[in-house]
Amino acid sequence: MTSDVGQERRVYPPADNDAGGPAPFCTHASSLVLGFGNVLLCDDGAGVQLLGRVRSELGEVAAHFIDAGTLSFSLLPYMEAAHSMLVFDAANIGGAPGTIRLFEGTAMDRFLTSTRRRSVHEVGLIDLLDMARLQDCLPHRRALLCIQPERIEWSETLSVPVAEALPEAVRQASALLRRWESA
Repeated sequence: MTSDVGQERRVYPPADNDAGGPAPFCTHASSLVLGFGNVLLCDDGAGVQLLGRVRSELGEVAAHFIDAGTLSFSLLPYMEAAHSMLVFDAANIGGAPGTIRLFEGTAMDRFLTSTRRRSVHEVGLIDLLDMARLQDCLPHRRALLCIQPERIEWSETLSVPVAEALPEAVRQASALLRRWESA
């Protein structure tokens, strides 16, 4: 994972093939997992850290894992190839720091399109999902797993409540991905 702001985000497996374009999806991975956030801003990096932990637990072949950082429309080709998409982000969900909420399908859409902004990456994610809808490639199975941050400030370390929530978030994310793969 990269932690330098403004650098190319690292993709697991590598994003570029020898022809210079996006690497094709592995035929065995039908799920796309995106981790959003800036690892230099304390709890804002929770989505990226969660991505790494889920990848370590399930293995690289379980899904197509992408450190999406602070978002880019270059992610659209990966959405086009996915049957399922799971997104991790730190967001204000109105709970105590470290609270976890999982929004699936239309619940994810309602959460993202509510009038109150809960994440600094939310607007970009909404735009990306709208582009996928226009291209008719929005994954039918999709979910957003959010962790309530305590602090968004310059630090490469998660707050204690968010760090302590990561094992439960990994458990929930892993269970969802396994359920999707068995469906």
